[in-house]
Amino acid sequence: MQPRFNIGHLAPGAYQAMMGLEAYLASCGLEPGLIHMLKLRASQLNGCAYCIDMHWKDSRAGGETEQRLYGLDAWEESPYYTDRERAALAWIEAVTNLHDGHIPDAAYDRTRAHFSEKQIADLTVLAATINSWNRFSIAARTVPGGYKPRAAH
Repeated sequence: MQPRFNIGHLAPGAYQAMMGLEAYLASCGLEPGLIHMLKLRASQLNGCAYCIDMHWKDSRAGGETEQRLYGLDAWEESPYYTDRERAALAWIEAVTNLHDGHIPDAAYDRTRAHFSEKQIADLTVLAATINSWNRFSIAARTVPGGYKPRAAH
């Protein structure tokens, strides 16, 4: 696969705006491990190879187990996740898959049982952010494999 273009070089203002969202997410209070897991799951749903590679590596660097990462694609049938993580995964999937043009009340109710309204807003910002990154990377054909995770966080 050959890359098409580099969004950071060609649209630096947009790239910096996205980095502003990342800075917000890093300071919003959601656990870094949960953030990476949710970014990985959304990237799986969107088929973004670059972001799957990145967030798998970031998850591992943060101490996540291979078992939980391998099971992520079938999280509803896997016993490795807490009820809180399951609620967050359900929310990320609902926000990512807007096939019917709305998010079911059941997904909101499930998430509301484990997260405050502010945290749900942050989960929604997370979903919107990773979905945008996925679309940038897919459109640009950003080549996966070369990403190096930062120090564990």
